[in-house]
Amino acid sequence: MAESTHNQIKSAIMKKSRGKIIFSYDFSTFGTNIAVRHALSRLCKSGLILRLAEGIYLYPKIDKELGLGVLYPSIDTIAKAIAKKDKARIVPTGIYALNRLGLSTQVPANAVYLTDGSPRRINIGKGKGILFKHTVPKNLAFKSDLTMLIVFALKEIKKHRVTQEHLDRLKYVLQQTPKEEILQDVELIPAWIKNLIIKIYE
Repeated sequence: MAESTHNQIKSAIMKKSRGKIIFSYDFSTFGTNIAVRHALSRLCKSGLILRLAEGIYLYPKIDKELGLGVLYPSIDTIAKAIAKKDKARIVPTGIYALNRLGLSTQVPANAVYLTDGSPRRINIGKGKGILFKHTVPKNLAFKSDLTMLIVFALKEIKKHRVTQEHLDRLKYVLQQTPKEEILQDVELIPAWIKNLIIKIYE
């Protein structure tokens, strides 16, 4: 039975595209939890997949042209994959939100996301991790993901610390997106951020 589970999982993985993030949960119909974990462990040892965190694996994409080896997914890609599996919405906060928008060059080892799913911490490699903090649904009710990201990034900066450099970067980010699309969430945007966005579009 264990060998059957191993072969089924191996076959299923090899049908996926390289760079795919996979979860032990994906193979729950192939055997018991113990059999699935054992099969995934064997596949890690064989080099077919890599373990990113507890129950989270990567079917690695390998760069051979430039000799870069395994191309690891970004923290954000991993977080989005987890959110998709959990059927939850997420938004990065703090320094990570600023980094996503190009408002900061800092790349934090630990990314913090608000979620309407389960709160938890995922440890990824040495010293890196993703923290999911539960929040009320209203905070994630934005129709536009970009608007939501901008709101949480500016909340991190604080109103009195917004510089012209920040505004210039936001103008660059917003210039490809119609104002109507950004302001469709007007009721969820704090007044000072709404006024700032309107000025950027003027």
